[in-house]
Amino acid sequence: MYRNPAAPPAIRQFLIFSLLVALLAGLPYLPGLPGEFVFDDMPNIVNNESIQLKELTAESLAKVVVTPQISGQMRSLPTLTFALDYWRGGGADPATFKTTNILIHMLTAFALAWLFRSLLLVTGTREKRAHWLATALALAWAVHPLMVSSVLYTVQRLQTMGTLFLVLALLAYLQARRAQIGGRSGRTCLLGAALLWVAAMGCKEDSSLLPAYTLALELTVLRFSAADQPLANHLRRGYMVASLIGAGLYLFVVIPHYWAWNAYDGRDFSTPERLLTQARVLCLYLWQILVPLPSHMPFYYDWLQPSRGLFQPWTTLPAILLLLALLGVAWRLRARQPLFTLGVLLFFSAHFITSNVVGLELAFEHRNHFAMIGAVLAIGSLLAHTSKRLHLHPKQQAGAYLVVLLTLSTATAFRAHSWSSNLIFSKASTAAAPHSARAWIELCSSEFEAGGGAIKGNSHIGEAILACGNGTRLAPYALNNAALLIVLKTLKGNVNRQDWELFQHQLETVSMSWDNQRAPTILTYHAHTGVMLNKQQLLKTLTIWARYAPLKPFQTAQIGYFVLNDLDEPDQAMPYFIKAINSTNPTDSFPQELSGELRNKGRTDLADEIIQLDFARKQAARATNF
Repeated sequence: MYRNPAAPPAIRQFLIFSLLVALLAGLPYLPGLPGEFVFDDMPNIVNNESIQLKELTAESLAKVVVTPQISGQMRSLPTLTFALDYWRGGGADPATFKTTNILIHMLTAFALAWLFRSLLLVTGTREKRAHWLATALALAWAVHPLMVSSVLYTVQRLQTMGTLFLVLALLAYLQARRAQIGGRSGRTCLLGAALLWVAAMGCKEDSSLLPAYTLALELTVLRFSAADQPLANHLRRGYMVASLIGAGLYLFVVIPHYWAWNAYDGRDFSTPERLLTQARVLCLYLWQILVPLPSHMPFYYDWLQPSRGLFQPWTTLPAILLLLALLGVAWRLRARQPLFTLGVLLFFSAHFITSNVVGLELAFEHRNHFAMIGAVLAIGSLLAHTSKRLHLHPKQQAGAYLVVLLTLSTATAFRAHSWSSNLIFSKASTAAAPHSARAWIELCSSEFEAGGGAIKGNSHIGEAILACGNGTRLAPYALNNAALLIVLKTLKGNVNRQDWELFQHQLETVSMSWDNQRAPTILTYHAHTGVMLNKQQLLKTLTIWARYAPLKPFQTAQIGYFVLNDLDEPDQAMPYFIKAINSTNPTDSFPQELSGELRNKGRTDLADEIIQLDFARKQAARATNF
């Protein structure tokens, strides 16, 4: 199984190949520049003050690393690079950030070529054939159009940097194990793999799956082999014990912690429904990988309905059976086609967290960034085996691979171009997913901003109204389009009672997802900035919002302040303030601050009412504690 290291000339030759891979990996993404920020880029980058690095000092960099981020606490390395890009670009310049993303992608493709080469050599592939196969596989991964939303979606640097360090960690682990098979210790490479894993964990939490990937390597291409038999025995026992511990933690810690028989907070599906849906989602990913047309990749997946049972929709059970069959076939072929089996195991392992019990959104393309490595490996292995069975001449094989790579690159460049501006991007998104509320609100907002924003005479107001109208009609499960439609029609002067009543009816009936919970803030924001929304209809909408949305105390208080200050209705603000006060800690200073503001507005009666309420609450709290 083990082959001697390649001679220096061969290494130098493959170094040239891998550098060429890196160069070609970046080219199809250039049409996406300069691009713009989109969706989760806004809170994580554009509005994130903690990454706004003004001077390059050790103290400033350390502050960025230790500042908590809304994206998670284990993502300090990508956050640091965001800060460096902010400093380098003199602000939140999209082209600067996206160029760094492309560079990271090129480095990953370079490292991946070496990982594929090592895998091919371990499985007995001739050195020359291993070189060009590794080059083709790495390029196929790098230029696949499904990668576009990982590379050009700026915030997904969290994912792409994690993949880079995982690939390097796997390469180091593989080198260590090849050394052990050859009778050497491999300790240096094992230490390097451990350090690279720590770096990957500093990018994104799903990097914790590295042991699952190394187990897949052992089960397929390495087979727990070592020149030292006691070491081989230790490897088997060690992985067995680690697997049992991992299974125990999953069954008795992870599942009980995340399981929800009712809908998750901010979601419209439960844990069983999520698990059923993921079979369909994984089949969707496989379809996008195998038939990589940009029209199959809409970016937004909020339109995807959960599976409510094995036959609702009917595709749920067939999807489950298809995935089980794929795993079964892969396992049976592990001896004859180890790279195919390894690829299948890597694909499924990479989705173990995102397709499990954690209440994440149902689908996102960037979850395939590492999983695509497994898919490319499995598909490439099957194609190589097929070409061998068909006795294709090497030139014919090379020609076929070249056609595939050119097709993938063209599709990627085409899709990357749609990321060059939010207007082009949103038009492509609505075409690919006409029932996506997020795609329509993106198009509506882009048209609105292209015409100058909230101004009279906005030249794109008609196009924006059309987009929001389509979103309201085609995605009735969501509220953002209906809310923005009211703002736009108010600016144009043709808003009517039916527009308000439709939004209010939806507010009473739709599932309160996180997007829907925030939708009325579109109205309050624009009213605050001067759009003359109908006050009575707005007050009625806020009443419905507070009744149906699971608002936190500070959110309820914000509604009160909006009614008090922006609508100048102190009496109607009081119910919100009272509700917020009753939900806060008795030691909170909010009632005293609010009382002072009401006195400044000349409403001493309301200020006294707040003080009396606060006093009664504190008295009740003391009695309870006593």
